[in-house]
Amino acid sequence: MRLPRLRRSLVLPGVIVAVTALLVGAGAAAAFESDTVGSYWDGLWWALGLMTTVGFVEGPPETAAGAVVSAILMIAGFLLLSLISAGLASLFVREDEAPFEAREQVLERQVLERLAALEARIAELDRRLRDGVPPDRRTPGG
Repeated sequence: MRLPRLRRSLVLPGVIVAVTALLVGAGAAAAFESDTVGSYWDGLWWALGLMTTVGFVEGPPETAAGAVVSAILMIAGFLLLSLISAGLASLFVREDEAPFEAREQVLERQVLERLAALEARIAELDRRLRDGVPPDRRTPGG
């Protein structure tokens, strides 16, 4: 059973969502955590620290809203790192699988050619049997 591959097309939207969460989270941190986070730029640094799994740069949140924003940023950061890591890993796996897939394609083509030849022989034998023509009786070696 083959596991579904991560689509590289998901990486760019994932990055866009994470950057958006970072920018919005920075503003939310500055708005909700005015004692801990003094400005938007401090909030950006705080949010970046959470998203990169460094932890709280200026200190933990003091409000419930700040805690919710922190949790969202932590989850978004974890998902972004996971998505990027998986995307990079899938690139390496695809490079390693390429020679095996090429060999499999050659073998599949050979098997299909042999099956087509067998099918043609069987069809010829069926035609001869329907027409009453006996099949060729070849003797070994000649």
